[in-house]
Amino acid sequence: MMRRITEEASLYDDLEHKPIAELLRDINHEDHRVAEAVEQALPQITRLTEAVAARMEQGGRLFYIGAGTSGRLGVLDASELPPTYGTDPRLVVGLIAGGDTALRHAVEHAEDNEQQGWKDLAGQGIDSADTVIGIAASGTTPYVVGALREARRHGIVTGCVTSNPGTPLEAESDYPVVTIVGPEFVTGSSRMKSGTAQKMVLNMISTTVMIRLGRVKGNKMVDMELTNEKLIDRAVRMVMDHDHLNYDAAKKELMRKSLDAIMREPEATE
Repeated sequence: MMRRITEEASLYDDLEHKPIAELLRDINHEDHRVAEAVEQALPQITRLTEAVAARMEQGGRLFYIGAGTSGRLGVLDASELPPTYGTDPRLVVGLIAGGDTALRHAVEHAEDNEQQGWKDLAGQGIDSADTVIGIAASGTTPYVVGALREARRHGIVTGCVTSNPGTPLEAESDYPVVTIVGPEFVTGSSRMKSGTAQKMVLNMISTTVMIRLGRVKGNKMVDMELTNEKLIDRAVRMVMDHDHLNYDAAKKELMRKSLDAIMREPEATE
């Protein structure tokens, strides 16, 4: 029988009687387990990331699909890539059960529809060049499991991020990632440790893939969109370091050329 660790009783009790300082200390103590669980899953994360990177280097796309907190985290990771790395928003796509409404409001029974996940993927024109990663702490969400099952039938590479071993989602994944974070601090509240683990894993995958796709030079984001003063200032300082210019000269150079063009040139010699 499958062990539902994410539904097991919390190791803590009488939470409503604890002082705030103790509650925060206990939550922080449990959060330390998350990084350890992710570390244990590094070989799995590596295999999944290698598969995603190889396919995206050949022009494939990446799809995240999930429900509730898991779906929101996938949409979040996907939505951060265009401004951070200057990618086409269609390159990495996050799908959530219930659509965009579910980002802010619960959509009743949306995650229980086993056919809708594939319909949502098909609506994005997914094909065998792409990769889909299902995200579900429980590993049993019908919307996600059904999507991966149908994706495999269409020859699409699948991966997953879950917090329970031996789940239907893992069984439908070519590259499963299982982060066993243990019971949640509040019983069943997988927005906590499970959600934190998911956020960490998705950050690791997408950041590594962006590096492999040439969106980073050295340790700098050379394709970021300069959409506010903070990012403009960061870009100016990058040009200062690259071309050994003062602030004003670097800003003028940035107005004349794009950041990525400057950063991909050989460094200026003094």
